[in-house]
Amino acid sequence: MVPPKVKLCDFGAHSMPDTAGLQQRTALWLTFGVNRVAAILLAAGQSRRMGAFKPLLPFGDKTVIEKCLDYLEQGGVETIVVVLGHRADEVREKLTGRSVIFALNPDPNSEMGASIAAGVKAVPEECKATLIALVDHPAVPATVVSTLIQNWQQGSRLIIPTWNGRGGHPVLVDLHFKPELLNLDASGGLRTLFDAHQTEVERVPVDSPFIARDMDTWDDYLTLHHEVTGKPAPEPPRPRTNETLDAFI
Repeated sequence: MVPPKVKLCDFGAHSMPDTAGLQQRTALWLTFGVNRVAAILLAAGQSRRMGAFKPLLPFGDKTVIEKCLDYLEQGGVETIVVVLGHRADEVREKLTGRSVIFALNPDPNSEMGASIAAGVKAVPEECKATLIALVDHPAVPATVVSTLIQNWQQGSRLIIPTWNGRGGHPVLVDLHFKPELLNLDASGGLRTLFDAHQTEVERVPVDSPFIARDMDTWDDYLTLHHEVTGKPAPEPPRPRTNETLDAFI
C-alpha cells in the first residue's frame, strides 16, 4: 500500500530525468507497486477471417479474452481498458466481476486505430503509459508484460517485444504520445507512430514465441490451443452459408 504522505502523481513516467531521480522512481515503484501503466485490450472486431468470435472461444479452462486479462494482470497491470464492439453485451456479461474499464468502438468494421483511440480516451489521467494488446494473443506470458514495464520505468517510451528478431504484441507506448494515439493514420495504425519516432523505439528480446502468434484463422486457433494447453480445442458447429456465418460470428 502507498503511504498516505506519498502522492502517486509525483512518480510520472518522466518527472525525474536524472539518474538519481530514475533510481528513486524505480525504487518507489518496486516498493509500492506503483507502475502507472495501463493496458488497452482490443476486442471490438467481428473475427470474420476466423469464422468464430475470438474473444469468447474456449482456451484451456477459460475463454481467450479471460486469458488475455490474466497475463496482463499477472504481469503487473492494475488498470485495463477493454475495447468492445461486436457482441459487446456478451463480452461484458462474460467479464462480470473482473476489474476492468469498458470502452466502446461503435463501428466494429473500422480500422484498429479507432479502437485504440476509444481505449486511450478511457485510460485514467493518472496513468502515464499504456500497453496495447490484441485479443487474439492469449498465450503471451506475464513475464513479457513485466519486462516491458521495467523497460519503461528505465526511460524507454516506445517498446516492442521481439522473438528471434520478429516484433510482436503487446507493445508499450508512453502517454507522452497520447495526441498521436488519438489520431492514428487509418491505414498505417500503430506502425505510423513507431515509424515517426524510430529513434525512440526500443526492441526488447523476450523469451516467448507467443508474442507473435495470433489466431487469424480457425487452424491457427486449433494449433495454438493444442500447443499451449496440450489438448485439442472444442470444435463448434461450422457455418455452411453466409447467413449462418453471420449468426455464428
